[in-house]
Amino acid sequence: MSSVESPSLVRQVGARLVHLGSGRLFPITPLAIARHFYVRGNLIRQMLRREVLGRYEGSFLGLFWCVLNPLLMLAVYTFIFSVVFQRTWGADPNETVGSYAVVLYAGLIVFYLFSEVATPAPSIVTSNPNLVTKVVFPLEILPLVRTLAALVRALPSIVILFLSVWIVKGFVPWTFVLFPIVVVPMALLTLGVSYFLAFLGVFVRDVAYSMAMVMRIVFYLSPVFYPISIVPDRVRPWLWLHPIARIVEDSRQVTVFGAMPDWGGLAIATLISALVAWLGYVVFMSFKHAFADVI
Repeated sequence: MSSVESPSLVRQVGARLVHLGSGRLFPITPLAIARHFYVRGNLIRQMLRREVLGRYEGSFLGLFWCVLNPLLMLAVYTFIFSVVFQRTWGADPNETVGSYAVVLYAGLIVFYLFSEVATPAPSIVTSNPNLVTKVVFPLEILPLVRTLAALVRALPSIVILFLSVWIVKGFVPWTFVLFPIVVVPMALLTLGVSYFLAFLGVFVRDVAYSMAMVMRIVFYLSPVFYPISIVPDRVRPWLWLHPIARIVEDSRQVTVFGAMPDWGGLAIATLISALVAWLGYVVFMSFKHAFADVI
């Protein structure tokens, strides 16, 4: 029975939302939420270990798949856009294919961090019905674990990027150390979107089937394989509204070009991403107790 067809379920969800501001149903302030996850730290670490190692368990290459997938896509996109279409980033008049590749790879790392979590997010709850029926199990840690696992799996790619910049440029700019700061808003945004999609995936199963198409749209609208400077002036302000655009551009600035990020834009992106993460958590927790009735 769906939530729409059950008046009692609708009333139950409505009652939870009405009393949301009281904080009696679940932790709602940032400090209370942090404490809520902290006391479940042992469970989060166990599930994180299983998520990172279990995905490739039994495979010959193991965790190397974390690097192999983006490297293969990097080779394809570099050939198509740098060799076939003769595209350049315009930052260096003597730009080589290798120079194009490292700039492209920096953007791919950021995008894959988001897509790896967002694409399967609608199935996080529905694929674990045994956990949904356990009242004591904190379902809210599932999106968090997926996001943390994506960050861990991104580490080999970051090492590859570091080595690639060193080989291509002959040095690594000191601003590379700022990359983790640039990734913070992306991690928060990814977590928030994951919460929203996990909630929607329970009540609207079509969301899971549409994610592959949605991710392709997000990818081509993101300045991953093209510089945002080539976008027409009348369209460029709208592209900056893309939640990933700012983070992709700043990741290139600090890792490849040796420039400082746009601190003002980064601060705004971080605040918006934190708000999305909080709202996603609140919505997920508000409907959490209705999941068992639907699944």
